[in-house]
Amino acid sequence: MSGIPHDHYEPKTTFTKGVEKRLPIIGLIYGTLMIPTPKNLNWMWIWGIVLAFCLGLQIVTGIVLVMHYTPHVDLAFASVEHIMRDVNGGHMLRYLHANGASLFFLAVYLHIFRGLYYGSYKAPREITWIIGMIIYLLMMATGFMGYVLPWGQMSFWGATVITGLFGAIPFIGEPIQTWLLGGPAVDNATLNRFFSLHYLLPFVIAGLVIVHIWAFHNTGNNNPTGVEVRRTSKEEAKKDTLPFWPYFVIKDLFALGVVLVVFFAVVGFMPNYLGHPDNYLEANPLSTPAHIVPEWYFLPFYAILRAFTADVWAVQIVSFLTGGIVDAKFFGVLAMFGAIIAMALVPWLDTSSVRSGKYRPMFKWWFWLLAVDFVVLMWVGAMPTDGIYPYISLIGATYWFAYFFVILPLLGVIEKPAPLPASIEEDFASHYPDAAE
Repeated sequence: MSGIPHDHYEPKTTFTKGVEKRLPIIGLIYGTLMIPTPKNLNWMWIWGIVLAFCLGLQIVTGIVLVMHYTPHVDLAFASVEHIMRDVNGGHMLRYLHANGASLFFLAVYLHIFRGLYYGSYKAPREITWIIGMIIYLLMMATGFMGYVLPWGQMSFWGATVITGLFGAIPFIGEPIQTWLLGGPAVDNATLNRFFSLHYLLPFVIAGLVIVHIWAFHNTGNNNPTGVEVRRTSKEEAKKDTLPFWPYFVIKDLFALGVVLVVFFAVVGFMPNYLGHPDNYLEANPLSTPAHIVPEWYFLPFYAILRAFTADVWAVQIVSFLTGGIVDAKFFGVLAMFGAIIAMALVPWLDTSSVRSGKYRPMFKWWFWLLAVDFVVLMWVGAMPTDGIYPYISLIGATYWFAYFFVILPLLGVIEKPAPLPASIEEDFASHYPDAAE
């Protein structure tokens, strides 16, 4: 499974030999649990198990909630209330599912930014990174469609606004929008389509997660130094690594326990904190909310979408050059999706020969500014579209694109990295001299 030299499973008994010969499932499990893992991994490598837990939680709670949910515009809101009031443990299932989505996105953002800082996207892990970004896009689609299902005011109007973005695509936008909605407007056909896809996509995500894990098991895990595990011999590899079981399994389970303490505290004491009050009112197509906002995990990209108005000179230039085909609305849609594509292209945009940001002094400043920019975009995405907020959105969006398309390529040319350790073993010994002995 892994390119790192390590001990392979050897069946001992007649039974295990027979099973392994016909279906090597025991060897697969052994290879997964005993895979050599860089021994200098820090706490930022805990998010994988949190993400696995979240995916399992969402699938299990989702299956049970589906048993009591009715995907019809006249009954959806009432069926959610039925789950909350009449189903045994229904309120807890719904709160686990709703807040589980927030934990899912929190963990995935930390996971992505960890990868951006330590260069986990660099060769030979480009395919692993791309698969991860596809999973992230599917998560966004699943989360958006799930937000529509309660059929509250924000559900309805959020679906109206977001699907309306596809209508901004020149020539083919309206047919695509009609196909997505199942009709000319958000209605029962839309709810049924979103319900069906919301139920299906988590299983697609689960399949891609298996491929994602398989990919990085084949290339080996990245680590804080960015230095690869030595592969010249099994003995050298063992000096740089530890088996995944029991060392990292126990570490990850402890970290998951800490995260779950906070998670269940939120679910138990403030389950509606991240929800929008308008979504506790049944959808009314005749009453538009004063301020339409998506869930918090979409806000950074929603801010980028809204940043490019008709007053922005870049929009005016592109509109002029395209004869008005690319208007402000379409430009905003391109910017929103372009912001995600920029992250997907980072393996080819980063020109530095050094993988880890730990040894890149100039890179650190720009990266942490990007992290702050992401939080600012998240905040301003929830703000109104008047006053100073559009200018903040525009500045934040400009830096986001500048970081990926200008700063990263230039840093690889002008930056002088710090010296790298000769091996993972050397880095580990410098931090834990007693353990190294």
